[in-house]
Amino acid sequence: MNAPEIPQRTDSTALSVEQAWIEFLTIIKSEINAQSFKTWFEPIKPVKLEASELTIRVKSHFFYDWLEAHYNMRITNALEKVLGKSARLVYNVVPEEDSAPTKIITQYPLPVEKQEPPATLMHPAAHNDEDNTPLPYQKTFLNQRFTFENYIKGESNQLARAAALAVANNPGGTSFNPLVLYGGTGLGKTHLIQAIGNYALTNNKAKRVIYVSSEKFTIEFIDSIKFDKTNDFHNFYRNMDILIVDDIQFFSGKEKTQDSFFHTFNTLHQQGKQIILSLDRPVKELQGLDDRLLSRFQWGLTADIQPPDLETRTAILRKKCEDEDTNIPDDVIDYIAANVTSNVRELEGCYTSILFKASLEGKEMNIELAREVLRTVVSDVRSPLSVEEIQKQVADYFDIPVDMLRAKTRKQEIVNARQIAMYVAKELTNCSLKTIGLHFGGRDHSTVIHAYQTVEDQMKTDTKYRTEIEQIRKKIEIASR
Repeated sequence: MNAPEIPQRTDSTALSVEQAWIEFLTIIKSEINAQSFKTWFEPIKPVKLEASELTIRVKSHFFYDWLEAHYNMRITNALEKVLGKSARLVYNVVPEEDSAPTKIITQYPLPVEKQEPPATLMHPAAHNDEDNTPLPYQKTFLNQRFTFENYIKGESNQLARAAALAVANNPGGTSFNPLVLYGGTGLGKTHLIQAIGNYALTNNKAKRVIYVSSEKFTIEFIDSIKFDKTNDFHNFYRNMDILIVDDIQFFSGKEKTQDSFFHTFNTLHQQGKQIILSLDRPVKELQGLDDRLLSRFQWGLTADIQPPDLETRTAILRKKCEDEDTNIPDDVIDYIAANVTSNVRELEGCYTSILFKASLEGKEMNIELAREVLRTVVSDVRSPLSVEEIQKQVADYFDIPVDMLRAKTRKQEIVNARQIAMYVAKELTNCSLKTIGLHFGGRDHSTVIHAYQTVEDQMKTDTKYRTEIEQIRKKIEIASR
């Protein structure tokens, strides 16, 4: 569809914000599908228009990020057509009615961001402990979105989160010094260690906090040598209240960097300052690190973070939907959580991919779309449900050997489980009655019919029994997705 002809303006002072917004939306609507327009542009509220600067309100940072990532050029072109070449767009991000807006100004074309000098050359060398004013030019390098509030607690991270919160409340004052968190890629280590820094600063538990990756620490150390600033480098890191170093395993083989970090570690620890480290494996499995460092890493508490269980994965997705005000059906969330089991980063990536595909192609958010997306992301999405899988899940539910469902025993608890398995197999698979019977020890189709009718009749009169069947069925559906 061709965009409507709207005369290009160089002076927009006579245009009201409502008129400008209608013209802008008219152009956008002609260029994208209806579902995408409804999802990403209808919720936006125009606020004001001053000269060529249009201010709009969006409901979350996710919303803003999505518009900038996926509709930047369309927004640019539409703005220029409505407001002229000097158009400027200001986003007010207001997650809740009572929240103060975050102002983000976007000017087209976007300016190129200047590269900053190394951190050690930006920061002052020392700081007086009695001075409560913040360090001039100090950057914490913390991501403000990484907080305890949006870190979902589960069995897989319970110890690590509890230890992190204890450290955040009393940095340097617990026996958890250093606090070392380890686990595989994408399990939330970086989120949790930065949450400590954000909490400590917000609640005045510490004044000087720095988050740094091991790679950045190494690069800054090399730069300090290059620019003859090693004293500034050492003084800066050794004057921190909380030092957070991510992916410490990458110090492996870097002898001079390890030596520098060793002395920094000793200085901070002796002063009662907090050290927080993350790595991708247990300390004892690290290779290429000085034994002096390895022994010090074990002075405090080491806690691991495991891949999240099903309940935690589901909670993470529901929390994202809530925070970003997106509407994904429960069965789609259950499907993603059941199939993406490796790490949180992949889980969130699938969530974003499904949102993107639904918006871009105007598709309904359902299981079929989720399956289509996950097939390109997850290698082990399960095949269509089989009678064997149903038998396994039912046997697990009743805590009986799966072979008993195929046996000729007439024990009542076995008969009950077998009939339920037959009922669910008929409901959830395309198998014939004869095929289902064959999976249950060669029973004929009349036995399957009898089992199905028995279960259905009891469900009509026994509420507790019906609830049990529904739980089993949902368990099987989730496990098969």
